[in-house]
Amino acid sequence: MHMSRGSRTAILAVCATVLLATSACGDDQPEEATTQQVRLYGTDGNMLNSYPEELKDRANLVDGMKGTTPLTPLPDNFKNRLRSVDPELTDYLYAAEAYDAVVISALAAQLAGSTEPTAIAKQIVGVTNGGTSCTSVNQCLRLARQGTDIEYRSVSITRAGFTDAGEPATASYATLHFDGQQLNDAKTEFVGAGDESAASKKSPPKPKKQTGVSSAETGAPLVLGGLLPKTGDLALANPPLAAGAALALKEVNAAGGVLGEDVVWIDGDDGTNPAVAKATVASHVEAGVHVIIGAGGSGISAAVLPDVVEAGLILFSPSNTAASLTDADDKGLYFRTAPPDSLQGRALADVILRDGPQKIALVARQDSYGEGLREVVRAELERAGFGGDKVKLLGYEPVEDAEATPINFAEGAKQIKEFGADAVLIIGFSESAAVIRALADAEVPLAALAAS
Repeated sequence: MHMSRGSRTAILAVCATVLLATSACGDDQPEEATTQQVRLYGTDGNMLNSYPEELKDRANLVDGMKGTTPLTPLPDNFKNRLRSVDPELTDYLYAAEAYDAVVISALAAQLAGSTEPTAIAKQIVGVTNGGTSCTSVNQCLRLARQGTDIEYRSVSITRAGFTDAGEPATASYATLHFDGQQLNDAKTEFVGAGDESAASKKSPPKPKKQTGVSSAETGAPLVLGGLLPKTGDLALANPPLAAGAALALKEVNAAGGVLGEDVVWIDGDDGTNPAVAKATVASHVEAGVHVIIGAGGSGISAAVLPDVVEAGLILFSPSNTAASLTDADDKGLYFRTAPPDSLQGRALADVILRDGPQKIALVARQDSYGEGLREVVRAELERAGFGGDKVKLLGYEPVEDAEATPINFAEGAKQIKEFGADAVLIIGFSESAAVIRALADAEVPLAALAAS
C-alpha cells in the first residue's frame, strides 16, 4: 500500500506517543511482505558512517540495516562549527553531548568560583535547571561571572535539564537507515522520550560573582582531561566526540575562559579497554586534572569510576548510556549528557516492531552497555507480546585489544538460523561487524543479500 511521507510521519508521531506508555506499537503492515528475509538492526555503537569499513569487502551487508541513537536534529551552524575543528568529520554521534559536557563543566566551575572538583560537582545539575535561560557559551559565561544562576540550553539539552542523578531527564532519538553503505539522512526520523518533570528541583549553592581574586584562591586554570576512545572497538566514534570537546574548549576560551584564565585540555585515551583507561586516569590524577571527560563506553566508565572517585575528581561522560550507571556509587562525582538506555530501549523496540517480525534474536556484547540495553529491549518486546519462544538472547565476549583474536560468532549465527529469526538486533561497537559476517557465512538470508 502506498503511503505519502506526510501520512507516514503522522503515524510515526502517534506511534512514538503510544510507545512511551505501552512500549508496543507498529504499522498494521510490515514494510515488506517477505518474512523469510532477516532484517538487521543496530544501536548507537554501530550506526555510524564509518561502520561499514569494518566489513571491508562485504560492506554491502549493512544495506537495509536500521537502528537508533541518541540524537537531536543538529543545526547546520553547529555542524559547520564542528567541521571548523575537524574538516574531515563525517559522523556527528555524541558530538553535541561532548560539547555540552565540556561547556557545563566550565560553567559549573565559574559559578562555583573554584576549580575544586566537589565544588564544581555541586553546581553541575543546577547549571541545567532553573535560573536565567541562556543558549550560548558567551552569554552563559557572562551571566555566570556576574553571579547569576543560569539554566543552560544547547544542542543536546533542549526540553529539560538534568535529574538529581546527573543525567538528562529527556532525550531525542533518531532512527537511522543504511543505504548504499552510508546512512541515508533523508530517512532519518526523530522521536522524543523522557519526562520533563523528572528534572531536578534542588537549588545549587549560591553562585559566586567573579571578582579580582587571584588564581591561588580559585585554583585556576580549570584543567580537563580527555578519556575518549582514540583506540579500541569504539574508536570509530571518536572523531565526533573529539570534535565536540575541541569546539567547546575553543569557544569557552574565546569567550574569556573560566575564572579569568583559559581552560586547559590534557588529551587521553580510554582504549575501549579498562586497563588503558585506568592508566590514563592515573596520569590525569598526577597531572592535576579537575574534570575527566569520558569514558566513551559505559563499561569503561564503570571500571574507572572507583579510581576517579577515590581521587576526588569528576567523571563526566558524553556517551555512556548503561542504565546501571544511574545508581552508581559515585559520591556525587559522576555525570553524563547521554540519556540512559531505559529511554533508548523503548525507541529501539518500536523500530523493530514496525516491521512486523515473528522471531527476534538479540545479540549483545557482554558488558554493562550491551547486556543492559538488551535487557531493556527484551522487556519492551515482552510487553508487546513477544515471549521467550519468540525472542532469543545471545552474547559475545568483546576482545581486549586490536591484537587479540577477533570474536568468533559462528555458533551464535548457527543458533539464529536454527531459531528461524527474521530480525536480529546487534548491540555492540566496531567488533560487532564479526557478527554480521558470521550470519552471512552461515547463510542466514539477510535482507541486504536478497536485495543485491
